[in-house]
Amino acid sequence: MLIIENSTELLQEALSEAEAFAQESRHEFLTPEHLLWAVAQQEQFQKACPDSEECKRAQDSLQEYLEKYLPVVPDDMDCQVAPSQHLGKVVNAAFVALEGAYGRLLDVTHVIQVMMMQEDSYCSKILAQIHGGNKGLFMSHLVTEYESEGIEEKHEEGADTPEKKGEWEKYVTCLNDNVDCYNPLVGRKEELERTVQILSRKDKNNPLHVGEPGVGKTAIAYGLAAMIENEEVPECIAGSRVYALDLGALIAGTSYRGEFEKRLKSVLDGVEETGNAILYIDEIHNIIGAGRMDQGSLDAGNIMKPYLADGTVRVIGATTYEEYNKNFIRDKAFSRRFEMVPILEPSIDDCVEILNGIKGRYEDFHHVAFTDEAIKYAVTASAKFITGRYLPDKAVDLLDEAGAWRKLHPTQDAVQTVDKKLVAEVLAKICKVDILAEDKDDLQRLVDLDKRIKAQIFGQDKAVREVSEAVQMAGTGLIDDNKPMGSLLFVGPTGVGKTEVAKVLAAELGVPLIRFDMSEYAEKHTVAKLIGSPAGYVGYDDGGLLTDAIRKTPHCVLLLDELEKAHQNIYNILLQVMDYAMLTNNKGQKADFRHAVIIMTTNAGAQFAKQSIGFANTSTAGSVMMKSVKRTFKPEFLNRLTAITVFNDMDRSMAERILEKKLQHLSDKLKAKNITLRLSDEAKQLLLEKGFSAEYGGREIDRVITSMLKPLLMRSILRGETMNGNVVEVIVEDSNLKIKA
Repeated sequence: MLIIENSTELLQEALSEAEAFAQESRHEFLTPEHLLWAVAQQEQFQKACPDSEECKRAQDSLQEYLEKYLPVVPDDMDCQVAPSQHLGKVVNAAFVALEGAYGRLLDVTHVIQVMMMQEDSYCSKILAQIHGGNKGLFMSHLVTEYESEGIEEKHEEGADTPEKKGEWEKYVTCLNDNVDCYNPLVGRKEELERTVQILSRKDKNNPLHVGEPGVGKTAIAYGLAAMIENEEVPECIAGSRVYALDLGALIAGTSYRGEFEKRLKSVLDGVEETGNAILYIDEIHNIIGAGRMDQGSLDAGNIMKPYLADGTVRVIGATTYEEYNKNFIRDKAFSRRFEMVPILEPSIDDCVEILNGIKGRYEDFHHVAFTDEAIKYAVTASAKFITGRYLPDKAVDLLDEAGAWRKLHPTQDAVQTVDKKLVAEVLAKICKVDILAEDKDDLQRLVDLDKRIKAQIFGQDKAVREVSEAVQMAGTGLIDDNKPMGSLLFVGPTGVGKTEVAKVLAAELGVPLIRFDMSEYAEKHTVAKLIGSPAGYVGYDDGGLLTDAIRKTPHCVLLLDELEKAHQNIYNILLQVMDYAMLTNNKGQKADFRHAVIIMTTNAGAQFAKQSIGFANTSTAGSVMMKSVKRTFKPEFLNRLTAITVFNDMDRSMAERILEKKLQHLSDKLKAKNITLRLSDEAKQLLLEKGFSAEYGGREIDRVITSMLKPLLMRSILRGETMNGNVVEVIVEDSNLKIKA
């Protein structure tokens, strides 16, 4: 017996009838014509036919075709009916139609729809005879008949239940019946009172909960249903049933015009007839435009307006501020039938109370126990470190993650405990950051931050100290919570270690370094790329480079290299970043800079620093450049900086240490090939003589090593003179470097 998985009973019955007919007629293959013959015998199909006499004639023609034109297996041979290739294509195409209509089960209507589309088949000819050229009307009747049959089957299955569900209840979920499945509502007393007050009105009794994602809008609807069940509400809404509209189920399978509107009206009529029902629509902004096929047709919002205006149907809607302003408010006639109830993000204390109220459900699920310290830390740490999301949702998620981790990694203790340390470890993985300043171990890491940086940056002790102090100040919580961890301007000539300090700082903090070369933003129009182009301009959909980078990686060291080369408009963008640690992109999304260390470098005035003024000039290049910095940057920009760090000029001592560091890096690369590099003192001095330059800084040392030392090593390795395990000694001969034989 052939079976089509994920199909309705009526379709499976038709397939069985078709197979039995083909077997009885001794046909070798089961074709679409057999299936259409079986479907045509069904009462639902016959009711959908516009002309019963024409339908009967079409059935006779189909049976005549099957008996006359299909080959028959001889009596002396075994007859095993197999599905034809054509039937397989019809069923596959029907499943594609099902998927496009977001349906769940393959029905007779999907198969008939595919048969009608195959104009070169005999099935389409028979169906054309039946519908008489009006495909849409015939399919609409067919859908209605088979849909109602499905509802009757469900009613028969639940005949022993005290109440039979109406058709409209297929598209809603009663929250009163599932109050034990949701977290209890904690707090939100004012919002609940305001919601109940609006529901008690005679007209326009429709509350609209507007708030950011994750603040608990949906929880209020569930909490209201629980209060109704517990008889904790005023008499005006006592005994009410709260139904959540399933917009996906409402749209699914509506492949023909009018089906969606019919379903929505059935829901509204059902709620109206019930009398004490409240319809809850989450993401209500999706209603506006739903079901509209062209400019002249009605959408779901227009269909609902008469019900909302006279107060016969009470609706609670929920949406975000962004969607409210973008979509909801545009339909003035629809939006004025609602009364907005702002749902604000709860405070830290309120959120702790919420988590204490719901932690029991998570403890039972994960079989763990949350400590009071872990609850409080989950709230405070998620508020500080998880950006772009809102309390209490992000705190609940953090607690849930910690409970799941402990369940997967149990301890030897009788009670599996989730403490503050575990929550901090889970948070560190979520944020992709190694340092959480609340922990003593992390504070200890900040204590010797300057020493660790000085070990890698030479001759810039003052600059390193100022950078370290800015980060330490932020780590101990002594700065304004609404400012970046640090906004530093590095001033100095090229090659003295400005960019290197940023790299080392990022490595020591365990956060990524995000670098922007500001010379790329010299033109006015290029500055818009950082926050995104305005609507209507090229690149609008790409978003902002800077805002997107910070939204993805809020914990970072942000390096804006050679700032003075950017257009003046860049300073206006940076003012709000340094002042409020926020930047809004072209789509209204906010990037949070509170956990970023912003480092800006500048070579402004480098050309003046090279000029000696008078005899015995004692001014450093950095101090001379500071005068140019004050002329280049506006006072309001300089006033918002945490520190302006002047880097020292390159001296011989600094050059020696940089040379040692660069040679060590080269030596480490050769060690990977099991080759040991040794340089004589004379070779090092030669490199130093050639590489020391106060004008070009440490980069000149790189160039000298690349031009004088590395080519020697390269040729030696390529010729096979330097083999695995060799010691390579570099000496000076005739004022040039040479590998000792």
